[in-house]
Amino acid sequence: MASSSSLASSPTSLFLFASDHSLSRSTSLRSALVGSSRNLRGCKVHTLGLGKSKLKRAALALVVSNVAALEPATQQVSKPISKESQRPVFPFTAIVGQEEMKLCLLLNVIDPKIGGVMIMGDRGTGKSTTVRSLVDLLPEIKVVAGDPFNSDPEDAEVMSQEVRQRVEQGQDLAVAFTKINMVDLPLGATEDRVCGTIDIEKALTEGVKAFEPGLLAKANRGILYVDEVNLLDDHLVDVLLDSAASGWNTVEREGISISHPARFILIGSGNPEEGELRPQLLDRFGMHAQVGTVKDAELRVKIVEERARFDEDPKTFREGYKATQEDLQKQIYEARRRLTNVKIEHDLRVKISKVCAELNVDGLRGDIVTNRAAKALAALRGREEVTPQDILTVIPNCLRHRLRKDPLESIDSGLLVVEKFSEVFTKQLISV
Repeated sequence: MASSSSLASSPTSLFLFASDHSLSRSTSLRSALVGSSRNLRGCKVHTLGLGKSKLKRAALALVVSNVAALEPATQQVSKPISKESQRPVFPFTAIVGQEEMKLCLLLNVIDPKIGGVMIMGDRGTGKSTTVRSLVDLLPEIKVVAGDPFNSDPEDAEVMSQEVRQRVEQGQDLAVAFTKINMVDLPLGATEDRVCGTIDIEKALTEGVKAFEPGLLAKANRGILYVDEVNLLDDHLVDVLLDSAASGWNTVEREGISISHPARFILIGSGNPEEGELRPQLLDRFGMHAQVGTVKDAELRVKIVEERARFDEDPKTFREGYKATQEDLQKQIYEARRRLTNVKIEHDLRVKISKVCAELNVDGLRGDIVTNRAAKALAALRGREEVTPQDILTVIPNCLRHRLRKDPLESIDSGLLVVEKFSEVFTKQLISV
């Protein structure tokens, strides 16, 4: 029997444990294993006998350590995985049709304060594909290096408590640039996974607030995407409502309280046949986009062909849309820079509020979102002045989901909003 020192020094060892009455068979087993393990160079086989008092029946256990210790000549160096091979994303500019949905998403990227978008439509209409394709178009933002909450080094409102304390103490902040995050919220996520959790043991033993950030922390200053949002559990809906309303997430466990900024663009998608959203959550979405199945046969054929090409060779397909993707990304970047200079006349603001009032829209969120969306559209189109056409384009998406009073009623397609807007607009033209 090998000594403990020899076992420890051997790089590769194979141990056989057998009961006393099976030791006679261990010799043949040892020979068989050695014969079948010739590819393991330098492998040592050790047989350890165990007493009957410790084992009621014969047992055999194999423990192999450092089995992968092969000769250097036979080692294979794995190639690094390229970015293209890691879950390739369908290009945004390759999506055929669905202009309303794409416009709402782009406007929210240009101005995150619009408040997100709710996308409802039939199954298989490209809702999830379109949202996830935004990843390639998201611009870079300035963050505090090493901060898990993506704190803005220039805006105290979106700084974590730790970063704010460092600023108050006069410490210099290391700054980095990173792309806006898109975080997927799974339907089965727990509240601790979404909000984060506190390490109670470490807090009690070391007196340190050890916080494990959740999805809301990762989504700060980014996008939080909830697929099939109408199937989300009520307790997670309450969490989203609270964070969306305050812009902060507070975790309280066992008398310990930790808060961090949680300002995100909330994007949801779902099928109305699977259930409706609570009105409180529906109102939190700045815009609402309806997606329908394409009826035109030529367009349907084009969509099928494009998808087949992408599935066959994603890398080549993405290369074909690289130029258009870069052009759109540049257009978004210029629109974000131009947004602060875009103006909207007082008369147009009054018109927007009058439409909201005559449609009996509760609260003022509809007025605010319409103003912001119209300015973002003007910036996207390269202008610094909002026109009535800009307002007419976005106002159905900003108000249609805020008109419903009866839960049994379906969301208006936007015709009612357009009619009311045209009525108000015509009255102003006549008075002028």
